[in-house]
Amino acid sequence: MSARDDGTPAGGPPADGTPAAGGTAAHGTPAGGTTVAGPEASGRPAGVRYVLVHRPGRLLLTVWPWRALGYLLTGGVLGIGWLFLAVALITAGVLLLPAAGIGAVALLCVPVTAVGLAALERRRLRWMDPREAPSPHRAEFAPPVPQGTRWRALRRLWRRATSPATWLEFGFALLNALLALVDLTVAVLGLALVVSQPYALIAVAGGERVTYWEVVVLTEVGQVLPWLLLTPVFAVLAAYVWTAVAGARAALARALLVEPRRERELDARLTEVTASRARLADAFEVERRRIERDLHDGAQQRLTGLIMTLGLARLDADPALVAKAQDEARAVLDELRDLVHGLHPSVLTDRGLGAAVQSLAERSPVPVTADIRLGAARPAEAVEVAAYFAVSEALTNVARHSGASRATVTAGREAGLLWLEVRDDGHGGADPSRGTGLTGLADRLAVHGGRVRLSSPDGGPTVLRMELPWA
Repeated sequence: MSARDDGTPAGGPPADGTPAAGGTAAHGTPAGGTTVAGPEASGRPAGVRYVLVHRPGRLLLTVWPWRALGYLLTGGVLGIGWLFLAVALITAGVLLLPAAGIGAVALLCVPVTAVGLAALERRRLRWMDPREAPSPHRAEFAPPVPQGTRWRALRRLWRRATSPATWLEFGFALLNALLALVDLTVAVLGLALVVSQPYALIAVAGGERVTYWEVVVLTEVGQVLPWLLLTPVFAVLAAYVWTAVAGARAALARALLVEPRRERELDARLTEVTASRARLADAFEVERRRIERDLHDGAQQRLTGLIMTLGLARLDADPALVAKAQDEARAVLDELRDLVHGLHPSVLTDRGLGAAVQSLAERSPVPVTADIRLGAARPAEAVEVAAYFAVSEALTNVARHSGASRATVTAGREAGLLWLEVRDDGHGGADPSRGTGLTGLADRLAVHGGRVRLSSPDGGPTVLRMELPWA
């Protein structure tokens, strides 16, 4: 079982469960476990920001200062190198502009060079931040160009040069060229503070004269020793300054060069909703066929038999046949009532979710205790129906798969959410990937923006928590 970084679900009493993002069950999630938080607990390596904020005292025991130094030095070299390349292309473009468009191509290449720099920066970003760093560029459909490969290349160059992501990367490249001087200054000055004292000691011992900032003149070893004792202080100061500056530069690079997290989440949610909609369409078709089969094999056959029995009773006036016809009529009525109840129970419409869940508990083959605390208010009709059938499916799973001797259903409202929890004392080990109906249940809730959390360690108990928007 995994957990969100914040450790607790939104709304209602916390349940140790596996969140299913986007309202789906967590496929393949190992059952059981504990709720944990933080980068290490979630399996993600901690980045430099986490170390600076939460573990500053341990910074000197890690490789982060050396990574930061390397990040600043390489960043400074790349920034200045790109600036020289951009100036060269602009100069060539201006000089060659009259020459059959060659200058225009050179000018178009200026923002495109920022794309390569940005790709390198996203790779370097992993030195300071191990999180994924996807490119903001999207694969675009390029229609066929019949004029040949040369024009195809020019067209691709034009598309890339006019892309909004390219211009954002170009802006970063300009800013990076300016900040490259800061990177190199911080890195080199820190190194100078650390290595200058041992160098001064060696130089003075060899008879040379050492001058600091044209103010401090050292000619004897005794004059160097106080400065030498400050070397550890300078080293610690340099380590923290390197790491802080490199962390800030990495944060800037992530903000400008990495696809926004919100957009990625929306893309992932759209993918999941599309898959969920396909599964729901299949489920609806299966349900339609089940209803058709139940009517054909059940009520229709019984009605046919009832008609024949009534015909015989009419000819023979046999009381036994009349009684049999009455029994058949009652059986057909009960069967139709069960079928209609499965489509939309009248108790849900008339008395609300609490009474409907209580009705489910009374009909369950496993003893169920229901504690529904919703008050007089009722959620939106579609939410109420989805919640009812979700509880019905959950209790069916308890009866079929859990081996439980009893179960409880609780529900409440908090922070704009309707939450329901089904708990049983069975053997546990529930896994959505094994086709126990949990995926379909989660899909039903996902349509309404709901989600499912499952905790089912081997040996039990199993806790299924469902959350839906109230309105």
